[in-house]
Amino acid sequence: MMALLFSFSCSVEKYIPEGEVLYTGAELETNLLTEEKVQDIKKVKAELQTLLQPQPNSSVLGMRLGLYYHYKAQREKPGFLNKWLNKKFGEEPVYLSQANPERVEELILNRLDNKGFFYSRVSSEVDSSAKKAAIRYSAELPRPYTMQTFQLEKDSLPIYSAIEDALTDSQIQNGQRFDLSLMKFERERIDNELKKKGYYNFNPDFLIFEADTNRYDNRKFDLFLRLKSQVPERSIIPYEIDSITVYPNYTLGDSVEVTSPKMVNGLAFVQNEEYFKPEQLEPYILFEKGQPYNAYTAQLTSNRLSNIGSYKFVNIQFTETDTTANKDGAGSLHSEIFLSPLTKRSIRAELQAVTKSNGFAGPGISVAYSNRNLFKGGETLSIIGNFQYATQISGGDNQNLSSIGGGLKTDLTIPRLVPFSPSRFKYAVPKTKISLGGDFLNRSKLYSLTSFNTSFGYTWNANRYVFHALNPISVNYVNLTNTTEEFEAILDKNPFLRRSFEQQFIAGLTYTFTYNELVDEDKSNPIFVSTNIDLAGNLLSLVSGNETIFGLEFAQYAKADVDFRYYFRWAKERTLIARLYGGWGVPYGNSTTLPFVKQFFSGGPYSVRAFKIRSLGPGTFTSTDDSTTSFFDQSGNLSLEANLEYRFPIWSYLKGAFFADAGNVWLTTEAELLDGESEEAIAFNERLQTEGKFGKDWTKELGVGVGFGLRVDIQSFVIRLDLASPVRVPYLPEGERSRIPFFEGGDDNLIFNFAIGYPF
Repeated sequence: MMALLFSFSCSVEKYIPEGEVLYTGAELETNLLTEEKVQDIKKVKAELQTLLQPQPNSSVLGMRLGLYYHYKAQREKPGFLNKWLNKKFGEEPVYLSQANPERVEELILNRLDNKGFFYSRVSSEVDSSAKKAAIRYSAELPRPYTMQTFQLEKDSLPIYSAIEDALTDSQIQNGQRFDLSLMKFERERIDNELKKKGYYNFNPDFLIFEADTNRYDNRKFDLFLRLKSQVPERSIIPYEIDSITVYPNYTLGDSVEVTSPKMVNGLAFVQNEEYFKPEQLEPYILFEKGQPYNAYTAQLTSNRLSNIGSYKFVNIQFTETDTTANKDGAGSLHSEIFLSPLTKRSIRAELQAVTKSNGFAGPGISVAYSNRNLFKGGETLSIIGNFQYATQISGGDNQNLSSIGGGLKTDLTIPRLVPFSPSRFKYAVPKTKISLGGDFLNRSKLYSLTSFNTSFGYTWNANRYVFHALNPISVNYVNLTNTTEEFEAILDKNPFLRRSFEQQFIAGLTYTFTYNELVDEDKSNPIFVSTNIDLAGNLLSLVSGNETIFGLEFAQYAKADVDFRYYFRWAKERTLIARLYGGWGVPYGNSTTLPFVKQFFSGGPYSVRAFKIRSLGPGTFTSTDDSTTSFFDQSGNLSLEANLEYRFPIWSYLKGAFFADAGNVWLTTEAELLDGESEEAIAFNERLQTEGKFGKDWTKELGVGVGFGLRVDIQSFVIRLDLASPVRVPYLPEGERSRIPFFEGGDDNLIFNFAIGYPF
């Protein structure tokens, strides 16, 4: 290995041109000339490091491969391989002659001045050999200047009252170190606050900070804020909106001369042919004639109009109509809102290659039709039909099983809160969504399933981070038919499973709350929290007074889950994610189990990846059936999971990850045994309840695994390959559950997961 490193090093050096020296980087040593505690000194030092330019050629274990490939490609006959390596990984050489120590010293001094370390000293020296050189910088930092007082220098202009109000939330506080970047931020913040109070023409450059050190001789200063002299009068008066014109069917490049506008609540709607009903569009516009200009309200209006789903461009413009103050001291603005529609109708067909976590794979086709403005009020009609054929490509003795499935789903999304008023929702108007769909699935050797579902509900964003989805009506009916003797034998043996398939009429309420800071790419430690609540059967119980409605037995249960994730980001595309998940469902009334489709399972590419799909739990239970049918037995009404994953870039679109997962499912309820149950069913139920019940030793029953993965991430479309291995197997006898991953465990030691998208 050392010989290889030496070989690469020599190979690079021999290509360095005569008279040039390879630049290997720079170091900065900072010496603080005070024993007093200095605010954010680590952050200051980190900022100084960013000024050390240029960046040297990259190296790995002492090898500068990018530079090596570049030099090899410059030969007279480099060959195809060297050309390709240079194109993909090559780097132009960085020589000492390209460095400018004097300029870097100036930048460091300037940055130290901006941070309050006035009269600092910076020096540099070159440390070189025959072919390589580095630069060492040294900075001596005296005690920084700190602020004693901060005040606004004002006169009788009305704008000073608005500035004074904005300063109540100032981040500049007495005792702080002098910081020019903080002052620039404060100017921008004050400008934003003034824009909310009508000051349309104001600019942050009109504000000036002045520091006075004359009263002190111990590195303290007083800070003053005032308006610059000769600021134009039109920039320091507030503005009111005197008229609003909306163009609901505007095409970029079109002229705006027109027919007579239609007036709705003081807004003029101009469209030669009605594309969008004005009375439906008017509630989305939050500013009115006679109101002060407010940049924040204008931005919210733009968000709301974009959120309708009918428009690809929303452009709100303001034009000054009077720049002299009226009797109320305000100027006048005219607002124009240009709305460019998306293509109204579209149809899309997709051929699909489908792989499922239970080992089935095969072709599929999907056809989608959409109409984005069905009734001229922004309503979106979406109809999606699909058909799939799949065969089981793994499963021991049960390979070559097949399934045929398909479905039709219709969604009508109305960008209003039907039938209520949207006036309370300022950030985004809720959407009303009505869904109706049906699916069928025929699984050879097992059963046929036909399902129908419908829902009525609302979705809305409370702010940038918070999302709500409420479905007060949610109905799902599943009909199990054509069961084979093989599947009937499974049901006969497992009373718990039979009960969960009997109650397949589900009607109730669902609610989802999501708090998502991942939308803010600047956050270094965002969090994600999502919770779901599912209540079924209560209203039907009140209406029917018994256990059936329309002759169908309906399910009664309450179910909730919480998903919490914490993201720790550093460097480029490097993230450590910690996730905790918990879910619990409780059947009651005429139900002794959750419906099968509502139960929790563990294992698979989106769960504990060191175990196959549905192969964990409940508790220490494991099915004795083959891998094709055993997953019916292994579910529960309580789920707990924890995940830790470190993600990092490898090259271009290729990413890598190391991960650890832990989790399982358990039972907290017991299925009712009916008269006539077989001895086998009774024995199975006793075993399931004994091994699957949640108890005080639940931590010893967690399935634990570790692994690593590769991900191809192309503009958020992710193909994921994960290889995992168990560390703890809960269904083995106690004392034999721990194992060395990737080395112990035989055929179950390595689990390969192929999936689309990140696991969380």
